[in-house]
Amino acid sequence: MFKRKIYNQLLHWKNSSNGKTAVLVEGPRRVGKSTLVKEFAKNEYETYIFLDFYRASPETKELFDDLSDLNYIFLQLQLTYNTSLKERKSCIVFDEVQLCPKARQAIKALVADGRYDYIETGSLISIRKNVKDILIPSEERKLHMYPMDYEEFRWALEDNVSVPILKQLYDAKKQIGQAANRKLLRDFRLYMLVGGMPQAVEKYIITNDLSEVDLVKRDILTLYEDDFRKIDSSGKLSILFDAIPSQLMSNASRYKVSSVLEGSRGKDIIEQIAELKDSGTVLVSYHVNNPEAGLAQNKDLSRFKLFVADTGLFVTLAFKDKSFTENDIYSKLLNGKLHANLGYIYENIVAQTLAANGHELYYHTFLNEKSRHNYEIDFLISSKNKVCPIEVKSSGYKSHSSLDAFTEKYSSRIDHGILIYTKDYMRDGTLEYIPVQMAQFI
Repeated sequence: MFKRKIYNQLLHWKNSSNGKTAVLVEGPRRVGKSTLVKEFAKNEYETYIFLDFYRASPETKELFDDLSDLNYIFLQLQLTYNTSLKERKSCIVFDEVQLCPKARQAIKALVADGRYDYIETGSLISIRKNVKDILIPSEERKLHMYPMDYEEFRWALEDNVSVPILKQLYDAKKQIGQAANRKLLRDFRLYMLVGGMPQAVEKYIITNDLSEVDLVKRDILTLYEDDFRKIDSSGKLSILFDAIPSQLMSNASRYKVSSVLEGSRGKDIIEQIAELKDSGTVLVSYHVNNPEAGLAQNKDLSRFKLFVADTGLFVTLAFKDKSFTENDIYSKLLNGKLHANLGYIYENIVAQTLAANGHELYYHTFLNEKSRHNYEIDFLISSKNKVCPIEVKSSGYKSHSSLDAFTEKYSSRIDHGILIYTKDYMRDGTLEYIPVQMAQFI
């Protein structure tokens, strides 16, 4: 198993909860949830039962229909899985719990019983189809599992040095150095191509072959689209998902729903966008109408941009109509020769990085009254009682008209501006220039 930061969050839950709550690890398919919780249960408990509801028998699932005799349920589980449970020293894992809603509902009674700890995993867990007939337990703590971040990716490659050094330089506001920055940027571009899905990372480590990695990512995308069709027979979710790269490439100020679903507008598909977001496969950046502290209070649910939760999958989705050998996106991105109109790949990795660090995603567009020119701030994050506007550049950086215009219009609301780009760290007045591989520290 690859080292994952969420392991420590699970350990904190176990030690602080002491059986008073269950924990639900949710996230997209193939992000590593099952592997993580199985390893955690193995390491942190004397015994555990791993109940995979994808493979569980109907008889096992039916145990949770009647909670009047918990002793009987525990006895049957121990017999079925040939494992002895020990009070306050054992854990029961409900893997893919959305496939057995009654088991999720049973958490309330099981936690109240107090004998064992309970860990759930789920994909597409918040879709109403899976929870409409059950009572969601208040005793359930949620942890969202994202694809491997850049530091976890470097750990997988047995590099425990690069990211801590980057953090030291960032904290000290010092430059990396031209040669070192080129090397570190190339390493980061490799992460953008492979992505953070454990299967893709494992395939890269084993084969050192990006074409093999691409096949793994195509399989994951197919799995996602199969899931979308199961929960939305109209096909809208799949269509919206597939169009993410083309929508970003168009440089429009929002996801233009009408160009993807004829006759529809943003306000017509708020429910579908919420479902995509809940699935964990997509990141949603909402337009903020009034860019000030308390961004969530000013978001417009009908105006949004969509990003893929894993940039490695995003790259494959963008070019999935071609075979690996027919496109040269991998070699161009790896060698830093990406065309300017493909800079949206950098925008996606910044969205992924900000989300993994706990930032909600927001952006802002505005009209300059003097020039009558429309400007766009790629991302906005809160900083104390002010905001930080963020612009992402994949190539040229000397011109940053959107940041300049935003600063002029909202100077009293801004903590400082951030330009994320591919050059070395520097600061110019209130504008901070951050190499993309340092974006994880924002």
